[in-house]
Amino acid sequence: MNDDKKVTPEISIRSANEADFVQLDALFSEFAAFEKRADKMFNSVERMKAEKDFFHGFVAETNDQKIVGYVTYFYAYYTWIGKSLYMDDLYVTPAFRGKGLGTRLIHQVIDLAKQSACHKLRWQVSNWNKPAIAFYKSLGASIDDFELDCDLILD
Repeated sequence: MNDDKKVTPEISIRSANEADFVQLDALFSEFAAFEKRADKMFNSVERMKAEKDFFHGFVAETNDQKIVGYVTYFYAYYTWIGKSLYMDDLYVTPAFRGKGLGTRLIHQVIDLAKQSACHKLRWQVSNWNKPAIAFYKSLGASIDDFELDCDLILD
């Protein structure tokens, strides 16, 4: 992901809302396939509507209301540091990569974390995704492989 180029002015960043769920659900599936984990995508528009109070994010939208990228997040409390923001996903569709959109989306979350008096922003990156790793390091993020993910699917 090379975000050095300028984003064209017809792309705006705004808070995601329920009206975006259909487009976002499609992008979530696209992202899961990109991550080589399509079999792990269980979310749906219906589930998102039922759980909308827990959904937070920003979308990158063209002037014709097509969502071409998103970032999702939630607040967390880590015992070693305190109030934090967890960035769950950051995704930009292939046709819009390299235009600075990823940078704009992550800075929305960084700014929110700072405004919310968070002590840390945390996220994950796949160990094979070298462009994303380089992008995150260019922001000053430290990336380690000390811990492993533990998931317990409950339904």
